[in-house]
Parts: sequence; C-alpha cells; structure tokens
Amino acid sequence: MSGTQGPKSAPLTRPPTWEKKDSVKSGSVQSFGTSRSASRRLSRTAISETRERVRRSQTPNQLSPVTSQLSSVTSLSVPPRAHTGSSENASAPRSASTGSAHSPVASPAGTSHHSRPHTPRPALLFAIASDDPTQVGRVLEHGDGDVKGASNANDAIGPQAQSALEFTLENEGLKNKLGIVKKLLGYGADPSKAKLNDSKTIDEAALDPATKYYLDRADTATTRRIDALMERSVFRPLVRMRYGIVGQDRALEQLFRVLSIHSEKISKSPVVVFLCGPSGHGKSMLAHQFGLLLEVPIHTVNMTTLHSADDIWRSYSISSDEDAPPCTLVEFLANNEGKRCVVVLDEIEKTERKALWSLLVPWELGRCTFEANSRTIDVRNVIWVGTSNIGNDLVLDYHKSLQRPEETLSRNEYVELMGTLRPHVSDQLGASVLSRVSAILPFVPFTTAEKRALASEFLQESAAEHLVQGLSREQREKVVEDSLKDFVPSEGARSLYRAVSNLIIDAMDL
Repeated sequence: MSGTQGPKSAPLTRPPTWEKKDSVKSGSVQSFGTSRSASRRLSRTAISETRERVRRSQTPNQLSPVTSQLSSVTSLSVPPRAHTGSSENASAPRSASTGSAHSPVASPAGTSHHSRPHTPRPALLFAIASDDPTQVGRVLEHGDGDVKGASNANDAIGPQAQSALEFTLENEGLKNKLGIVKKLLGYGADPSKAKLNDSKTIDEAALDPATKYYLDRADTATTRRIDALMERSVFRPLVRMRYGIVGQDRALEQLFRVLSIHSEKISKSPVVVFLCGPSGHGKSMLAHQFGLLLEVPIHTVNMTTLHSADDIWRSYSISSDEDAPPCTLVEFLANNEGKRCVVVLDEIEKTERKALWSLLVPWELGRCTFEANSRTIDVRNVIWVGTSNIGNDLVLDYHKSLQRPEETLSRNEYVELMGTLRPHVSDQLGASVLSRVSAILPFVPFTTAEKRALASEFLQESAAEHLVQGLSREQREKVVEDSLKDFVPSEGARSLYRAVSNLIIDAMDL
C-alpha cells in the first residue's frame, strides 16, 4: 500500500467508547456493551418499565386475555429457589442458550422440559404481556430483580401455571405473538405444548403457517442433533439462528458442524464461511445474525464499491450499530484485537479478484499488517462471513433435478451440492482464496411449506398493520395461498414480500 493512499497504521490506543467493552475469554461469550452485573440492572429496570406500561397503557379491550390474568398474578408470591443439593431450580442448567459456553443446554424435546416444578414467574409473564419480544429475550437472558437468575423458557407462569409457550399461544390479543413464540423457542421452550395433545390445549389447525413452521422445526431430529453438537461450544448462542430465518436447514447443520470443532483453545486461524446461492434466500440475514446472537461487534463491507486492497481496509461499515463509533475496517480490527467479532463481506464476488489477495494472510495465519512499519494485529478470533450469488443457476438446476424437490435435502444430497459448487467458487475467486475458506454453504430454494411460512410471517409483520388487522382469518389464509403463485425462484423471499403487499390491498377492495 502506498503511504499516501493506504490506510493509516492501526491505532495502538482504542477510542474511549471501546475501553470498557468486555473481552471474550476462553469458554464464554460476554456482552460487549455492558458487564454481567450491569446487564442485570438494565434488565431489572426494563422489566419494571414493562410492568408499568402494561398497567397504564392497556385499555380493557386490549390484550384482554392477558390482562385478565395479570390481575391474578400480582397477588402470587414467588417462593425462593431451593438450596438443596438436588434442587433443579438451583443447580440444573437452563435448557435455553444464554450466551455462555459453560451452560449445557438440554434438547428441546428432552425430559427436562417436563421435570421442572410449576413455579409461577411474574417477570416472564409481564414481559410476554408487554407484547414485546425484546423484553421477553431480556428476561430469558438476564432475569429481573424479583427472582434471582434468568428465567427458563419452560417455567410455569400465570395463575394456571401454564408454560410460557402455551400461555402465549392461547392469548389472541398479542399482536407480536409470532415474535414472542420465536424468542421462547430460541431459548428452549418445549414445542410439544403446541401440539394436539390428550388435553387438546392448543388447536393445531388454528395456528398460522409461520407459527406452525417454527414449532415443527423446534421438534425435529436435526434440531436435537445440533443441540447436542453445540452443547459446549463457544458458539452455542448461534443455534437460535434457526428461528431467525426460514429454510436452509442443511446449511445451518453444516455451519454448526464447522463451528463445533473451532474453539478459541485450538484455533490458529479465523473462521471463514461463504454463503452462496440464489438471491433472496437468507444469506445476508444469516450473516448479520452472527454478531447479534453472539453479542459482539460487526463490521459489514459493501464489496460492490471496492476495486483494490486499499479500499477494503479503508471501508466503513454499512451495519447499523448505534453503540459503535464510525471506523474503517483497519480500526475495527485494531479496536477488537484478540476479541470475538464479525466481518461480513457482502456480495464478495462483485469486487476485483486482486482486492481479495490482501485477505490471504489474515485468513491463513490469523494475523495481518496493514503497512510495512506498523505492528501486527491478531485476528484469529474474527469470524469472516462472505455472501455471494456464485452458483445461482447451478443451485437452481440441481434442486430441479431432485426426485423430491418439495422436501428438505438429505444430508448426502447437500454434501453432493457443496462438492459441485466448490469449483465454481474457485473459478470466480481463485484457488488461493478458496483454499483458506472454512466452509462454502449453498443456499437452496424454499419448499412449499417454507414459502407458506414466509408469506404468513410477512403478513403478520406488514407495515400496513391497520389493513392487516381488518382482514378476516379466511382472507389472511387466501393472501398466503395466492402469494405462492407469484413466487420467483431467482428472487426468493423478495418476490413473496411483493406479492403479499399487493394482495393485502386487493383483499381490502380499495
């Protein structure tokens, strides 16, 4: 790099806003924003605010199924956790991921879901009643001041001592029900509560396609294998990705296989993952969930605007992170040296091949130097995620050739597709780049059930909320089914989003 055009030497001192961020120690992943004790104080404040909002803002007609039970809950006393050696509440690990690699997590279908005592938990109940999935996540992650420790997604809540999942599914007044269900499942809620069991607690036929999809996904053999595989991994929180995107079960499974053997103790080089395939199938969405779920800083580089190695290191992030000060990629890596962080290279194939050559040494040795007279920076704990449309036609053609294209690919079929895609990536990016990539994960077309789940989720999260609320159940089902006719494989979920938006207006007879 030239001394005039290249980036300046990596700063030896960190900006004040980064000084207090915690480091990632071996065996655990901590929040970079606040300390654990500070997080609990924030959570305690958040829950108090949530309770006050529920009491003040909800009218008698709003959330009536929820608020009718809140009045009963306020009189419940919460017994302290038992301190006996055999007490599950006191000593058993949570079944949901908490972000710590030291917390073994039971499979969602494990027996631990049914062995916990039915102890009402007002904190989790108030968080659900707030109709805010973020508040639910805070309680599950940190708990609140009334009950020491984080809540379990399978704790009994409410005067009827229901599971949180059952309580949520039965309350029709929740506008963000799907978001709360996904949050509970991500923290290990037992999906069997949503099945047509002997007591017929939940009517499965009444569930919308998106909710049913995520409930079914939480109770598969693949899910249980992944939970067991990632149980003690430092990347354990990433298993919640399965409730952040629709489809790509085999890509997630392969990703977790790669991450399960890559820990800080044995790592000599960074994790480098390429997500390839048709547009609109969740590549960028999954890439950005790395930072969100691990609670680490993320820097996203728009590769379409770069033409040289200098451009890569001088690029500012297009990620929306309010806590992070604007900085170049050089500064980002220096500020987070030795820490876990994520760099996303979006649309990596759309830059000059020579621009990627400066990444070869960092990806292989986990160290990089940006100028001849600057110090070396340790980047072994960086997760590099590249997204690309390389192999778009190959993936679509392979999917069409399958005997059962409407079913999820088998493990053998997916391995075959990975092997077929690898030479195409090598042709476009070069063998020297490809040889340093930990995994190339093809993203495949959606099945009909996955398309239906996407359309249903788009409908529930539509910006035109006032229009959606006016639709009957039959009209909503018709919107979902009709949107499938306008699905375009090469556009993926974007074509469904466009179809749902148009059909919402048509259903209102405007």
